[in-house]
Amino acid sequence: MPNQPPQNLTVATTGASGSLFLRQLLLAVERDPRVKVVNFIASDSALRVMAEELTLRGRSNLVGQILGHDLSKASRKIHQQSNADIGANVASGSYPADAMVILPCSVGTLARIANGIASQLIERAADVCIKEKRPLVLCIRETPLNKIHIRNMYRAADAGATVFPLIPALYNRPASVEVMAREFAYRVLAHIGLPQPDAYRWKG
Repeated sequence: MPNQPPQNLTVATTGASGSLFLRQLLLAVERDPRVKVVNFIASDSALRVMAEELTLRGRSNLVGQILGHDLSKASRKIHQQSNADIGANVASGSYPADAMVILPCSVGTLARIANGIASQLIERAADVCIKEKRPLVLCIRETPLNKIHIRNMYRAADAGATVFPLIPALYNRPASVEVMAREFAYRVLAHIGLPQPDAYRWKG
């Protein structure tokens, strides 16, 4: 965990189920005054999954739609990047990104990151985090896991990433799937140095 709360985040989403968890994380960073800039990247497969799970109306103002805004209201903090733009800011180690979260992270994305295959922006930005020794959190979403997945998780963790499987907590007795997703997002943010004041904390 960094000594100072990260101000510049990269958040990516890939083609695995779990768009509601992404929405809760983006809502949290949108309202967190410690976070100044968020570069958001969605893979083509993620766009298809989000269209089904979040009932999006096309790709216009994607970030605003994920946040629940109307189509005319855009986020001033969260900036969408094209996954095909390998020359985007987050593709360079000289760009001052403080941390990166991939939520959810498909096992295909995991495989490319774990093996240094960076042909698109998500994998390149993750590769930059690893080489620059910046926090990289991979919220893996797959079950059951085969040996290839497990080996790739080991490779990614051995290189410096945090493998943070998309497994929500139940001990707080969440009253809705939104609460469950929000608490998971809060755990991810706490891990990179952004604890949320209204997060559930076990008291024993």
